[in-house]
Amino acid sequence: MILHVDMDAFYASIEQRDRPELLGRPVVVGGNHGRGVVTAASYEARKFGIHSAMPGRTAARLCPSAVFVRGRMERYVEVGRAVREIFLRYTPIVQPLSLDEAFLDVEGVRRLHGDAESIGRAIKRTIREELDLPASVGIAPLKFVAKIASDFDKPNGFVVVPQDRLRSFLDPLPVERLWGVGRVGRERLHRLGFHKVADLRQHSQDALHRQLGEWGDHLWRQANAIDPRRVVPDHNAKGMGHERTFSEDLTDRDTLRAVVSYLGEQVARRLRRSHRLATTVTVKYRRSDFKTLQRTQTLRPATNSTMEVIQTAHGLLDELRRKHPQPVRLLGVSVGELVDGDSPRQMSLFQTRPSDDVEQLAVDELCDQVSDRWDQNRLHRGSSHAYLQRHKRPQAGS
Repeated sequence: MILHVDMDAFYASIEQRDRPELLGRPVVVGGNHGRGVVTAASYEARKFGIHSAMPGRTAARLCPSAVFVRGRMERYVEVGRAVREIFLRYTPIVQPLSLDEAFLDVEGVRRLHGDAESIGRAIKRTIREELDLPASVGIAPLKFVAKIASDFDKPNGFVVVPQDRLRSFLDPLPVERLWGVGRVGRERLHRLGFHKVADLRQHSQDALHRQLGEWGDHLWRQANAIDPRRVVPDHNAKGMGHERTFSEDLTDRDTLRAVVSYLGEQVARRLRRSHRLATTVTVKYRRSDFKTLQRTQTLRPATNSTMEVIQTAHGLLDELRRKHPQPVRLLGVSVGELVDGDSPRQMSLFQTRPSDDVEQLAVDELCDQVSDRWDQNRLHRGSSHAYLQRHKRPQAGS
């Protein structure tokens, strides 16, 4: 069985814990008292419709009594590490998704800690007792179902979906609960008459593929409770990747390249943290008609350099844009064929500017130091900022 543990309103809950006078009050992290963008909102604030990435001015209008607090990323990272340490007491197979959520495979530790439900309750109790924070836990045989389950009864939820209840759990859910269905996808599915997961399951895979292409295959698998993916810690992963689905389709070349830069940074940092090197870089590219394409390039030698990952991904993106200039709804950057970081590395006979590698290594080390001490989103390459600034502006959807 697989656990998905999700800390509830993580940043806001830490602020309420550290400042008891904020308990029970609508707390907004970020937004700068009406300026800037909301980073997180307590559940009391969410009742007014406040959510992350919302302009602070909008949040203040929705809830005049909201308490705006400045974010303390160093504190959130510190608590996040404490949460991760609790996970590792129960299983070594932990796949972090972000600072405040992770998948855990507990199948191999049942003799030590009991069944999955017992482990889930123990983790939830330990987080509450040691850190005084709420967490929601979803347990299921499949990763995507465990994630849905953890969101099902928030905050402070605990939902178990056994093997024999997978379909009965999924069938009544709205289609937007499935991975890969955002606002645009939901509207398209509704136009086709798909409102519940059961509506998708009643169709054959071929029928959904004819209507929706590869995305239809993906939805059919989820609707039929098919998900072969396992929980993979970064240090055992055969590949690593990040992707973004856009609330509005993008066509601007500079913005698309900035997204790839941002994603490439995240992937390269994970490589270095896991002491791995990548042999391939892949760009995933989903057009506005939901057709998904990929291009891959092999690297020689293997690398964990942010600049090399970004430059390679930019070349692949440019190739895809030339052949498929349609609007883009999703971009992803991943690396594969990973090898250990201490594996022998063949130097190029034709490298004429070795100082470049030294300089880029120094830049990567500085970025990693800032990331480890404060926040993985605190320091970025200049090539990422066109996306980051756009991302901070008000957008439709989430």
